[in-house]
Parts: sequence; structure tokens; C-alpha cells
Amino acid sequence: MTFPQQYKSELLKAIETIDLDRVSQAIELFHDARANGRRIFVCGNGGSASTASHFACDIVKGASFNRQSRFRIMALTDQLPTLTAYANDVSYDAVFVEQLKNFAEPGDLFLGISGSGNSPNVLRAIEYANLIGCKTIAMTGRDGGKLGPLAQLNIQAPVPHMGRIEDAHMIVCHMIAYHFMEEKQPLAVS
Repeated sequence: MTFPQQYKSELLKAIETIDLDRVSQAIELFHDARANGRRIFVCGNGGSASTASHFACDIVKGASFNRQSRFRIMALTDQLPTLTAYANDVSYDAVFVEQLKNFAEPGDLFLGISGSGNSPNVLRAIEYANLIGCKTIAMTGRDGGKLGPLAQLNIQAPVPHMGRIEDAHMIVCHMIAYHFMEEKQPLAVS
């Protein structure tokens, strides 16, 4: 078996581990956030930061453009000057939680992405989100780490390989985003 064949085979197994009931629950949380004008915050590090940014783009443009109901989502990873200022002047652990302190309110939705489930900055952010009454979702891998149990809803890819965990997370994000992109909705009035 070639490496691409092996990777594909293992990726398909990883995809099979995705709990679709939990993804459906996440879709409902996103639906409620949009319907009630709540803010949505998403963050992660490294590949998970890229997933957070990609997901926010899909929701801001693909699931909102030319629609009467629009999402209010922000990838905390995209605030580069703020992120680096906190990392340099305070602590890298503070880069997401301090942004939440400026913007998050009770009833908002927080999505933390961490393959290991143990990123200190994501953990601090979800702890704060829970403390103030946000709804919280985690996307984790392996055993869920510390993040999984802190979330009200944990969508886990329980496989050891970080690449396949990240692949599964992106697929979950596309399941959520394309649910809204492909739903029938009246067009916005110009």
C-alpha cells in the first residue's frame, strides 16, 4: 500500500468516528445563535487556528451573503496585532480569553478547537466563556484532553494522528457551514 493509500484508509476510519448527533447539536446551537443575534467566537492554535479562520470565513461569507439572517462570528485567531500584543506583554495563555472579555456576553457561542485538547489559551477561553454563561463547543482529538470535559458539547476525533484529527475537524466545520449555505432561505432585500 502506498503512503497516500494508507493515509486515505486511516482518514476514512477517522471520519467514521465523528458523532453526527453531536454535529447536529452544534448546528442547532449555531442556528440559535444566528436567530437570536448572538456572537460566535472560534479559536485554536497552529492548524486549528487555520481551521478557525477558514470556518469563520465560510460562515461570514458563504452562510451569510445575500441572506436575511446573518451570522456574527469572529475568529479570535485573526486579530493578529491584539494576539501578539497579549502574547508579548502578558502571556500567550491570555490571547483568546482577553479578547472574550471585551466582546463575549452571556448567551453567546464559543467554539474552541484543539487536537490535543490541552492548549492552555483555549482552556482559559472556554473556562471564561462557561463562567459568563456562553454556550460552549469543543472540537478535540485523541482522548479530548482537558478541553473536552469543559465544553457543553464536545465533538471528538478519537484518533492519535494529528493530521487526521485536523482533517476531521475541518470536515465537521464544513458540515456545519454547508448546512447553512445549502438551506433554503428568502433572499435579502437590497
